[in-house]
Amino acid sequence: MLDNRQAGPGPTALRMQIGARLRRMREDKGIGRVEAGNAIRSSASKMSRLELGRHGFKVRDVLDLLDLYGVHDEDERASFLELVQEAKKPGWWQGYGDVVPSWFEQYLGLEQSATTIRNFEVQYVPHLLQTRDYARAVIGLEHHDAPYEGLERRLTVRMARQEILHRPIGAATLWSIIDEAALRRPIGGPDTMRAQIEHLITVSETMTNVRLQVLPFSAGGHPALGGPITIVRFAENDLDDVIYLEQLTGARYPEGDEAARYQKIMDLLAIRAARPARTTAFLKDLLHDF
Repeated sequence: MLDNRQAGPGPTALRMQIGARLRRMREDKGIGRVEAGNAIRSSASKMSRLELGRHGFKVRDVLDLLDLYGVHDEDERASFLELVQEAKKPGWWQGYGDVVPSWFEQYLGLEQSATTIRNFEVQYVPHLLQTRDYARAVIGLEHHDAPYEGLERRLTVRMARQEILHRPIGAATLWSIIDEAALRRPIGGPDTMRAQIEHLITVSETMTNVRLQVLPFSAGGHPALGGPITIVRFAENDLDDVIYLEQLTGARYPEGDEAARYQKIMDLLAIRAARPARTTAFLKDLLHDF
C-alpha cells in the first residue's frame, strides 16, 4: 500500500492557496489580469489558470508578480516562496503517470487535499467505496483493451485513493449519494456484487466519517440524470469548493453561477434520497437479490 496516509494540504491545494493570495493582491491593487500576465511574459488566460491553482508556479513569475503588487518585505516574500517550493513536490499519484491521464491528475490532487467530498453516482459505486474485486471489474470494463499490468496499476491507484478515509489524523469526510441503478447493475458477477453491498453496509454502520444515501427508483426523476457530480471542500477558508464533473475522456470544473447550480442540485438529491438509516436497511434487503 502506498504511503499517503498523512493529513495536510497536498501540492494541488497549496497551488490553490497561492493562486488565491495572488488574486487578492492583484485585485487590491486594481490590476487586471492582462497587465499581470504581461508582467510574467504571458497572457490573461494563464493568469486565470495560475490564480485557480491549475498551473504550476515558476519562482521567477512569482517574484515578478510580488514586485508588481508592491510586496517588498523580505520575510513575506520568503514565506511566499517557501509555499511555492512546497507546492512543487510531486503527489504520490504522479508515479503512475502511465495509467493516470493528465486531466485526472488535477482531480487526484484535489481529492487528496479535501476535508469533505460530496458525490452523486449513477453508474457505479463511488470509487472511494469500491471493494478491490468490484473496482477490478469496473476498471476492466473501462479499459478493456489495456494490458493486464496497466489494469493492476490502475487498481493500485484506486485502492490507494481510499486511504484518505482511513487516515489516523485528518481523515476526510465522504457524503455519497448512490442511484439505485448503480447498486442493481451486476458488475463482476453475483459474488462480487454481494461482497460490494456487504462492504457498503459495513461502511454505513461503522464509519462515522462516511454518510451514505441511496436514491431509490421510487424517488422518480431528478435533476442530475446527466451523470456523476463531485464537490470537494478544503480546510482552508480562503479556498472555494470545487465542482468536478467527470466525462469519458476528460473533466469539467464549473465556476460561478453554474457551480452554484450544482451545489443546489446536490442539496436536492440529499433531500430526495433515503436517509442513512433507511439506506442501510435498503442495502440489507438488496442482498437477497444477489
